[in-house]
Amino acid sequence: MSKSGFHSGFVAIVGRTNVGKSTLMNHLIGMKIAITSNKPQTTRRRMQTVFTNDEGQIVFLDTPGIHLPHNKLSEYMDSVAYKSVSDVDVILFVVEPETYIGKGERQMIERIRESGKPVVLAVNKCDMTDTEHIDKAIDAYRQAVDIEDAVAVSALKGMNIDGLISVLMKRLPEGPMLYDEDTVTDETERDIVAEIVREKVLRNLKDEVPHGVAVSVISFKERDDGLINIEADIICDKDSHKGIIIGKSGSMLKKIGSESRKDIEELLEAHVNLRLFVKVRQGWRQNAMMLKDLGYAEK
Repeated sequence: MSKSGFHSGFVAIVGRTNVGKSTLMNHLIGMKIAITSNKPQTTRRRMQTVFTNDEGQIVFLDTPGIHLPHNKLSEYMDSVAYKSVSDVDVILFVVEPETYIGKGERQMIERIRESGKPVVLAVNKCDMTDTEHIDKAIDAYRQAVDIEDAVAVSALKGMNIDGLISVLMKRLPEGPMLYDEDTVTDETERDIVAEIVREKVLRNLKDEVPHGVAVSVISFKERDDGLINIEADIICDKDSHKGIIIGKSGSMLKKIGSESRKDIEELLEAHVNLRLFVKVRQGWRQNAMMLKDLGYAEK
């Protein structure tokens, strides 16, 4: 049973790579769950998070950014992004305040059209431009795809988040609460810890390294005194990358570990002993079995 006027449903957050989808989702739910960086293709898997208030419940699906695939990992990421639009009630299409619509976005627009789902356009980075440019961008996208509503937001600054929530809630059908009201994500603590470590790799290393890096949590154990021991492997593509990740006298690995531990302790609300190891697995992004072991498979 659902109370009268209570709305609930699923919203897919889609858009080209590096447009700010994960940052926006973190603001929408009021908690950092998805990792962020200025590197393209930061998000690799579909991540599910939940927002609940008195009006209703929105289950957000944060998807990998649209890009041209060049290996099995990229193919998986594109597949996740495209399939997500058919599994939801509303599509939240995140764009920048530009009138040019690129090839990747036009491919996504075709999938959106095929899905027949209602679309809410979120023009991100509104803090970096004026109303005239935002209006022109909205007009350009309205000519390309049917849009139910358009909202200007700033994911980085958290601007107009409440307005976007209100618009999305009205587009969802009336229905029962889908998850317990305290639920924020379906991600396990191990998964989030692995993503936190990968975020620190992304933020600290050169452009050529992060795309060839994955993180796997090998051990996650809580002691009787409350201390949590975590061991994780940072997996890279090349021997040369291993040296970069470790750094001179282990300095880079220590930095990654220190920054990761801080965020993990905040997440788990406990003291953490984090041990990181760097492993070389050449060609892992082309190896279907390795990708599955690392969690890059459909849920």
